[in-house]
Amino acid sequence: MNLNTQGQDELRERLERVHERIAETALRVNRRPNDVTLVAVSKTHTAEIIQQAIAAGVTDLGENRVQEADLKIPAVGRKAARWHLIGHLQSNKARPAVELFDVIHSLDSVKLARRLDGVCGEINREVLPVLIQVDLGKEATKTGAAESEVPKIIEAIAQLPTLRLTGLMTLPPYFDDPENGRPFFRRLRELRDELRAQGAFGDQRGELSMGMTNDYQVAIEEGATIVRIGTAIFGTRAAKTH
Repeated sequence: MNLNTQGQDELRERLERVHERIAETALRVNRRPNDVTLVAVSKTHTAEIIQQAIAAGVTDLGENRVQEADLKIPAVGRKAARWHLIGHLQSNKARPAVELFDVIHSLDSVKLARRLDGVCGEINREVLPVLIQVDLGKEATKTGAAESEVPKIIEAIAQLPTLRLTGLMTLPPYFDDPENGRPFFRRLRELRDELRAQGAFGDQRGELSMGMTNDYQVAIEEGATIVRIGTAIFGTRAAKTH
């Protein structure tokens, strides 16, 4: 067995373990495992490794940085998977983001919403699914909209022809004990439920993008419909590309 084959086998095994844990956790709280979408976070990993993940069954991939994704997505294949932008998006990167990604999880302002809609119009993209990133942890190093800003962002999206609000995303503070993240996940679910009752997501359920390698099982217990997992699938992160 060569190193490449060995690495692919290890990736497949890690992916299977993650799927098993997702299923076990969902069933434990009387949820259906297929109600939870796994986004494999491929940031800093090479196109070759990403292709191995797709061969192992990964269908959804998450990238943090538009600049990095702009190099990798064409190499892997724009249609090879469903691509999610999960990192902070600056308005000046809106055009490549709209061209590269199927879903944007990190919408955090009215300004960005309008910019994304404008780019969609310019390149004739009819629909762009977006999630509003909500800053519940209030950490200086994290981005996202304050809870109080969410209603005006929703109101703006409703006036934009190409954007479709599909849910909410959050990135709570990192805790060694994942139980400490539970209140943040619970609050996002409560907020989603409040907004869904107001019709913010149309006839859709309202996705909850929350939970990473360290805490995705707690997030699923609290209602996550999308989990963003990198290390548990790909192993230790590679050196950052520039």
